[in-house]
Amino acid sequence: MALILVVDDEEHIQRLLGFTLEREGFEVRTAGDGLTALKLAENNRPDLIILDVMLPGMDGLQFCKALRANERSRDIPVIMLSARGAEKDKIWGLETGADDYVTKPFSARELVARVRAHLRRRPPGQEKNRLVYGQLTIDRERLTVYWNDARQELTPKEFELLYLLAAYPGRVFSREYLLDKIWGYDFPGGSRTVDVHIRYIRQKLEQLPGAPRFIQTVRGAGYRFREQGE
Repeated sequence: MALILVVDDEEHIQRLLGFTLEREGFEVRTAGDGLTALKLAENNRPDLIILDVMLPGMDGLQFCKALRANERSRDIPVIMLSARGAEKDKIWGLETGADDYVTKPFSARELVARVRAHLRRRPPGQEKNRLVYGQLTIDRERLTVYWNDARQELTPKEFELLYLLAAYPGRVFSREYLLDKIWGYDFPGGSRTVDVHIRYIRQKLEQLPGAPRFIQTVRGAGYRFREQGE
């Protein structure tokens, strides 16, 4: 599921785009100003950003420049929204770093079509570094885990273990396999090491408000990550 960040200081625009995009199967986060949007983009990299030009504080053009100056975010597609439809304004926006320019008022259906078109141009496999399960996001590129936009601290081994399980929801992994895959064949610790790390992950994630039991124990077999909808 692609994550779209909508940046607009008009709440009715946020609601309209949020409703439309979620209905089309996208995950949506919103921000009303550029600084908040930059923080969201930094903490939980979106697949595409819909950006209004006229924002309080940092405007859309400044935001776009800051986004492109960051190595980790410079390749995120940006669709810029503006009430200014003159050719010079469109050129200015595109030269600043936007990938597309849409004039207000706009057609929600056309905007969704543009979103899909830009996502199709994304390099193959780009989404493989980020797993999203509802409110849980596991970002392999940054080695970070988020629940409801709040970062949860995991150790490197805890992260590797969680990511491996989450990458194959429903698949049962034996303790021996997990020990070999995460710690290596020559690791002197026994399978108890896996149990301890699973317990730590559960303590950190499954005690959060509204969080389900992500990792399930399969008696006599090992562990599995819950499938969506369970």
